[in-house]
Amino acid sequence: MSQKITSPQELAKLRDRTRSSLDVRSGPKEIRVTVHMGTCGIAAGARDVMAELASEIDAKSITNVTLRQSGCIGLCDREPMLTLTDASGRDYLYVELDKAKVREIVAGHLKGGKPVDKYIMEDKKK
Repeated sequence: MSQKITSPQELAKLRDRTRSSLDVRSGPKEIRVTVHMGTCGIAAGARDVMAELASEIDAKSITNVTLRQSGCIGLCDREPMLTLTDASGRDYLYVELDKAKVREIVAGHLKGGKPVDKYIMEDKKK
């Protein structure tokens, strides 16, 4: 459903929200989050994961994150998943995600700086 804009102020608000949303996808920034969106990931819910990430990053005013997408990485049975690369270059592979887990990862890891170990693939904690 499209939004009817009735004033210059509403147009400015829409512009600012759109810029904020687009800024999350531009880079490079301190932290990179890549949602794996091959066919298997999409079938498992990766689009919902991507939408929730974008929404939560925006809602929590997190500005040091670039949100990206990639294809399949060959772990179809662990989808949907994302890779979070922190400022030091360390990768965290989060697996079997849903919207609630994404909110927890954003609050704990992106906002709080502490990885959410229970969702990280075991051999990728190194």
